[in-house]
Amino acid sequence: MFDDRHTTGVPQGSQAPSVGPERAAELVREGALVVDVREHHEWHAGHAEDAVHVPLTALAARLHELPRDRSLVCVCRSGARSAAAADALHRAGFKVWNLAGGMSAWSEKALPIVDISGQPGVVI
Repeated sequence: MFDDRHTTGVPQGSQAPSVGPERAAELVREGALVVDVREHHEWHAGHAEDAVHVPLTALAARLHELPRDRSLVCVCRSGARSAAAADALHRAGFKVWNLAGGMSAWSEKALPIVDISGQPGVVI
């Protein structure tokens, strides 16, 4: 099993549930916040509208920035890094889901993606 203590600063344990892109978009419409854990260049190229950027390597140091009164949907490019982030957040007491397939799956369903300037973005 992946030991995410080195990337998230939170010990390994229970797992957060995963959802597909349509369910993730529904959760966002219901008020969930998308937490994008990709690297800066990936975020700049394209991310979900209204998402927040918290790179996986900064997650432990930035937990205090995430709302505890909202559901969270973690996302990366393919779903692997965001699974580690979602698991860590789940163990820290957040209500959180991982976006299975990541931004690649989000893009395949033609859900909105914007770049850093708010223009149409791409997944890299």
